[in-house]
Amino acid sequence: QVQLVESGGGLVQVGGSLRLSCAAPGRTSSDYQMGWSRQAPGKEREFVAAITWNGASTYYTDSVRGRFTISRVNAKNTVYLQMNTVKPDDTAVYSCAADWSRRWRSDADPRAFTQWGQGTQVTVSS
Repeated sequence: QVQLVESGGGLVQVGGSLRLSCAAPGRTSSDYQMGWSRQAPGKEREFVAAITWNGASTYYTDSVRGRFTISRVNAKNTVYLQMNTVKPDDTAVYSCAADWSRRWRSDADPRAFTQWGQGTQVTVSS
C-alpha cells in the first residue's frame, strides 16, 4: 500500500502558525483528491480540509475555515495545510488523507477518503 508521509507538526503558541506537508512517495497523487483529518485525545476523527486534484474545489470544517488553507503542488506530489491563528482546540494528531477511489473528482468530499497517514502531532500551547 502507498504510504502517506506527513511532516511539519510540532509545538506552537496560541495565535501562531504552522505548515504541514504530505507526500505520497511511490504513487502519483496529482489526479486525486487529497486532504487532512485530525484526532484529539478522546475525540472522534474530524475531517479538516480537502482539495480536488486541480485545486478548483476545497472543503473546510467550520472550526478552521478562514484560519487554515489547504493547497497542493502536483509537480512535487505534495499537499500542504497552512495553519494560522491556531487555538488550543487545534491540538491533535493531524493525518494526511487520500481519495484513491476516483480520479479527477470535481467537488471536494472528505467522506470519500480511502487512506490515512500515520499522522503528525500538533500541540498548541497557551
